[in-house]
Amino acid sequence: MKDCVFCRIIARETAADVEYEDDAVLAFRDIYPKAPVHVLIVPKRHIASVMAMEAADAETLGRCLYAARKLGEAKGFAERGYRLRVNCGPEGGQVVYHVHLHFLAGGRTSGA
Repeated sequence: MKDCVFCRIIARETAADVEYEDDAVLAFRDIYPKAPVHVLIVPKRHIASVMAMEAADAETLGRCLYAARKLGEAKGFAERGYRLRVNCGPEGGQVVYHVHLHFLAGGRTSGA
């Protein structure tokens, strides 16, 4: 989707500091971090929200969770811990309508 900022990042039309990538997932640093380490994990296929996902999307979103595990290991938080947050819909705080996980680490992570 051309009007989606995350789709433009995935297509490399908009710059981002990529932290992880595989065939289904891209992870990049949040430009407005809420923790010392704040990475957004997005599926490469556009899914607007968890509220809009279908059964066929479950594997893709599972891949996002696996990417979080890999990030935790790579960044040294596998034992110390980190927070994963997903905002869903307007009352859930979702601003960009491309499903994404916030990976927050590096101290007490109170928000995203």
